[in-house]
Amino acid sequence: MREIIKSKIIPLPREDIDTDLIIPADFLTTTSKKGLGEHVFARLRMMESNFPFNLAKYREAKILVAGKNFGCGSSREHAAWALRDWGIEVVIAPSFADIFFNNAMKNGILPIILDEKIVSEIFAKEDCEIEVNVAAQKVILPNGEVFNFEIDSYRKECLLKDMDDLAYLVSQMSEIKSFDKRHSKNIFFDTKVL
Repeated sequence: MREIIKSKIIPLPREDIDTDLIIPADFLTTTSKKGLGEHVFARLRMMESNFPFNLAKYREAKILVAGKNFGCGSSREHAAWALRDWGIEVVIAPSFADIFFNNAMKNGILPIILDEKIVSEIFAKEDCEIEVNVAAQKVILPNGEVFNFEIDSYRKECLLKDMDDLAYLVSQMSEIKSFDKRHSKNIFFDTKVL
């Protein structure tokens, strides 16, 4: 993930957007992350011609702004896969379902929790670019207003270095081996048990 993401927003001022709306069950037959983006919000896009994901002006936008409880419903990781495959790098909302929040982080999407009033203010900026500074943990509006957000330092490092949990673990291999070397002599193994 880039340290600074500047983009128009995709406004989705609805609450309780569940994972079945994000990626309908019809498209869960794959274990590949590629190609799911074309089906993101498929039902809503079919029912509403002016749904934001149907409009050309939002096609290159990297920041989705939504109502509270975004990503509720089932635990399908495909929801995060589909958003990321579409090109979404950041989702801003007043609240997220816990499982979606974690799935987003693990799949290169930064979920940002901001107060409902701030989110409403951001919706009003839909035709302007906003900036998300991941390293500084700031959302910067076109008028210069700055809003801070929280992110766990481990998840922040993984996002900035484009690493999942396994890649992070592998990146620490020399320290793991060093720790193992220092401490393995203090461990007694009963070879009969092994």
